[in-house]
Amino acid sequence: MQISTDCWRAAKEGDEQDKAAWLEAKRAEEQAESEAWSEQYRMPPLEGTERAVAWGVHCRYQVLAAAYTALVLEGETDEREWEAIEEAARFVTRAGWWIDQRSSGPGDLAELLQAATEADRPTENPHF
Repeated sequence: MQISTDCWRAAKEGDEQDKAAWLEAKRAEEQAESEAWSEQYRMPPLEGTERAVAWGVHCRYQVLAAAYTALVLEGETDEREWEAIEEAARFVTRAGWWIDQRSSGPGDLAELLQAATEADRPTENPHF
């Protein structure tokens, strides 16, 4: 049985629409999870464009969650040491910084936070 070109195109377009809808729903779910985490752990709002802030919130969540797992749950960092890392993370409010660090190794986080510049920490009070 041969499928006509029109039928094939229609089926393919339907698959692409389904895939796009699934991807959009998945991204919305991940964004909601990131925002809920940020609120739960009292992370301050990020600064940047609307798009950068949304992506930065997601990246910050991923970076900190991966670091906590690697350093505390699986590593030898104690809760007190982690709290210092988490507090330093609150001062980095430039969304672009978190986006730039999204593929960094968990073991590098403390050093990266120390190396963050004043441009990455535009406010002194992380809780506004």
